[in-house]
Amino acid sequence: MCARAERGFTLLEVLVALAIVAIAFAAGSKAVLAGIDGAAALRSRTVALWVAENRLAELTVAAALPPVGSSSGTVRQGDSEFVWEQEVSATPNYSFRRVDLRVFTPGSRHALARLTGYVSNVPR
Repeated sequence: MCARAERGFTLLEVLVALAIVAIAFAAGSKAVLAGIDGAAALRSRTVALWVAENRLAELTVAAALPPVGSSSGTVRQGDSEFVWEQEVSATPNYSFRRVDLRVFTPGSRHALARLTGYVSNVPR
């Protein structure tokens, strides 16, 4: 009788293949999670910019120029709460004011959005 050669994988070969697959899955899931985190951060920054643009629009349509100085407030936009801070400063032209806006999430000091604009009391 002739000896038949066994065919198949050894335990070591199977373990190496499983390790390679596990590393590939870990890298893939890390990439997916990074993409999800990036999308969530982009959404927050976009909505924060809308908050700043809305605040500047409110100041633009107001009947009077905003007073020089700092002020802040909170606003709900979508399903999120935001804190805005504005710094109003005078310009060489008394009919215009410069407005610097920053928008944060509550409890954070990292600005999600910054916007600078000018408002005037020139009749429209």
